[in-house]
Amino acid sequence: MEASPGRPDATPRVQPLLLALSLLTLVTGLVDAACYLGLGRVFTANMTGNVVLLAFGAAGAQGLPVLAPTVSLVVFLVGATGGGRLASRLVGPAGTTASEPVRRRWLTLALMAELGLVTVAGVAAVGLPVDGGGARRYVVIGVLAAGLGLQNATVRRLAVPDVTTTVLTLTLTGLAADSWLAGGRSPRVGRRGAAVGLMFAGALVGALLLRVDVALPVLAAALVIALAAVALRLETEEPLPRAGA
Repeated sequence: MEASPGRPDATPRVQPLLLALSLLTLVTGLVDAACYLGLGRVFTANMTGNVVLLAFGAAGAQGLPVLAPTVSLVVFLVGATGGGRLASRLVGPAGTTASEPVRRRWLTLALMAELGLVTVAGVAAVGLPVDGGGARRYVVIGVLAAGLGLQNATVRRLAVPDVTTTVLTLTLTGLAADSWLAGGRSPRVGRRGAAVGLMFAGALVGALLLRVDVALPVLAAALVIALAAVALRLETEEPLPRAGA
């Protein structure tokens, strides 16, 4: 990507998209804090954790659920399928080159869909007791899982390096394996460090908000998603980075 004319010293600018993806990383921390601490040891963004918890629960580990992670996994896959179909319909099959207006429209619609789902989940969670709520608890888990599945499918299609918004294992591995201690020098150390910090911050704030109401971290996540959508519109003339940028 070349610097814009008239700015020979300018570096490629991708701030609006990176800001939006950074905010979605914050969303993951907020949502999983609400779910794991408030809805009974279940994740709606981190499916690796769900698979492990489901296995532990199936083995009879005390206090670990089976139904909640199952619901989350299944509905997450439904949301991811919907996100994939939305991308295919608006942008085309993976590898297709689309115009910037088309890509922006796709990302905006994906964020609006996620915002709607997370908002519904937040409203449904109002007044839920911690680790309780009966059937309503599973509704909240399912709707959140659908929204985060949609988010994951969209971010995967964007393929911006070191910004997955939900998984930090490879990000942390990159920080260590490409560090000066390992004989490397990564140009994306700041991006990786920011992702880790934002996930931590989201989980911390979510855990604190949970002390007031289970719905608060979820509604806060909805607000952050709205801000991410606004971030994409900050500079409509700014080209979005291609995969691998």
